[in-house]
Amino acid sequence: MNIPLVKPYIAAVIVVCIWSGWITLSRMGVQTALTPYDLTLLRFGTAALITLPFSLRYDWRSVKWNQILLVALGCGFPYTMFSFIGLKTIKAANAGVLVNGMLPVIGLFFTLYWFKEKVSWIKYVAIFILLIANLMMMNIFGSFSASSLLGIGSLVSAAIAFSTYMAATKRWGYGMKDVIAFVPLVNAVLFLPIWLCFPSSILATPLSDVLIQVAYQGLLVSVLALVLITYAVSKLGSGTMSVFLSYVPAVTALLAFIFLHESLSIPEQLGIALCSIGLIVYTKG
Repeated sequence: MNIPLVKPYIAAVIVVCIWSGWITLSRMGVQTALTPYDLTLLRFGTAALITLPFSLRYDWRSVKWNQILLVALGCGFPYTMFSFIGLKTIKAANAGVLVNGMLPVIGLFFTLYWFKEKVSWIKYVAIFILLIANLMMMNIFGSFSASSLLGIGSLVSAAIAFSTYMAATKRWGYGMKDVIAFVPLVNAVLFLPIWLCFPSSILATPLSDVLIQVAYQGLLVSVLALVLITYAVSKLGSGTMSVFLSYVPAVTALLAFIFLHESLSIPEQLGIALCSIGLIVYTKG
């Protein structure tokens, strides 16, 4: 492996671990008294407070607001709200498939039509394998239920939003200092009026549940993971990062089995194996 690329690959692996834990913890969170709106406010409110010193020193006079809004909202509250709504009805392993496993497929669209880059036939094969793996882990060939359509639609929408964020970050060259300065603050400011319009259960939720969500959602996911994923995308590209994130369903399924006691079906176990094969094939491309 090229030595300069070691650090971004390590960053990508850490992101996979954090993201898998986030899906599992969020699935636990939506089963408590906390609403999806509460979880989103805790996430970006905490992150905005932590990153406020960077926001105050940021050069806001030179920003291009159309770009900043697209980047901030792509990984911001629309993404998290879609995810939390989907997690209300879809178990963690399937959510990992829909939110992250579809990223290489959606990323292909940006590669072809926004970046105007050619894609080798090997990568097409890899994306096809990953798509089949994702469908198997979702068990769409088995006990798929039409009652899950709202949750599935919400999670696919979250995947589209996050794919847009990764592509826009690469397209316009935003780095770690940029996203740390404006992503948490922009989302906190824009989402607060929305949160005020809905009933809140924060005060009725045990403090331990709130603090867990604050620490993981607000610090690990919204700050540390955001820094690492922006760094990895800038060095490896959104397409490669999408494939790394396609490993999230496998890791999420294992975490969900351990902590949420969500069992793995045979199709899901086969999907984990296919995700590994698809990643290997993609790297050959």
